[in-house]
Amino acid sequence: MSAVKTLGVLTGGGDCPGLNPVIRAVTRRAIQAGMQVIGIRNGWKGLIVGDTVPLDLQSVSGILPKGGTILGTSRTNPYKKPEDLKKLLETYKRLEFDALIPIGGEDTLGVATKLVKEGIKLVGVPKTIDNDLSATDFTFGFDTAVNIAMEAIDRLHTTAESHHRIMVAEVMGRHAGWIATYAGIAGGADVILIPEEPIDINAVCDIIKKRHQRGKDFSIIVVAEGAKFGDKDLTATEKLDEFGHVRLGGIGDALGKLVEQRTGFETRVTVLGHIQRGGSPTAFDRVLGTRFGIKAVELVLEGQFGQMVSLQGNLIIGVPIELGTGKLKTVDADLYRLAKIFFG
Repeated sequence: MSAVKTLGVLTGGGDCPGLNPVIRAVTRRAIQAGMQVIGIRNGWKGLIVGDTVPLDLQSVSGILPKGGTILGTSRTNPYKKPEDLKKLLETYKRLEFDALIPIGGEDTLGVATKLVKEGIKLVGVPKTIDNDLSATDFTFGFDTAVNIAMEAIDRLHTTAESHHRIMVAEVMGRHAGWIATYAGIAGGADVILIPEEPIDINAVCDIIKKRHQRGKDFSIIVVAEGAKFGDKDLTATEKLDEFGHVRLGGIGDALGKLVEQRTGFETRVTVLGHIQRGGSPTAFDRVLGTRFGIKAVELVLEGQFGQMVSLQGNLIIGVPIELGTGKLKTVDADLYRLAKIFFG
């Protein structure tokens, strides 16, 4: 068994529903095991500057249904500046942490993977609303985002049918179209466009025209924000974050204009944006986040560091953290072929 007395927990990267259930589960299980739990504010930034808060049963009471994260978050990359990494390691030692549980996606856990090699004892919890982390079947936040997007598509159907319009719904999905595919299938979209396949605008317009020919005078197109016509991303700004990512934006508008020009049918665009990752988590995400948090602490208790918790089938297991961050998990080709059956 691990001799961990002080456990740190942080949330990094984009917020998403389900983070608070993880924090709550980590805190309750760790306290039950006799540990002191310290929350680190605003991701890796908090560990660099020493911004922390004690977590106890009172501080995590009532946070299960809340979206976002009570610890705050940031996209800070301590490996961007050597002095930041030095401060982080010094702070970790000064605050006498015995282990960390970082909760985050590709970037946050990518930092965690490097910190393992620096001698930091940690267990990662995978978080990405895009569901594109490898080595786990699902990540929390994804189910909530899909349900929000599905409801939006349902609502767009009624106005599209009433006004005989083409409605384009742009959803999240930087490199992988999991939200677009799941929400599109669930919402009965007529076309689903994802980053995994370049957009064939001629094929899209042909589908819409054929629908009109058979008497369907409205259509719903779901497009992931990372979908593109060629090799170049459409971006909202050229400014990069600390992990080298641009902020995507504009594919919905560009697609909408092309569809209207080529088909002659009135087209409207709805960009769901941050609505997808706000608000209360679904039951699935609350349970998954809770199970992830409990398992993370149990791996700490067992001394199984350098691991990431993972959903495999219906089991929560530990896997080497580098398996989760080694490559992105893109949409399964068979699932997308299934979705295409319902195009048009």
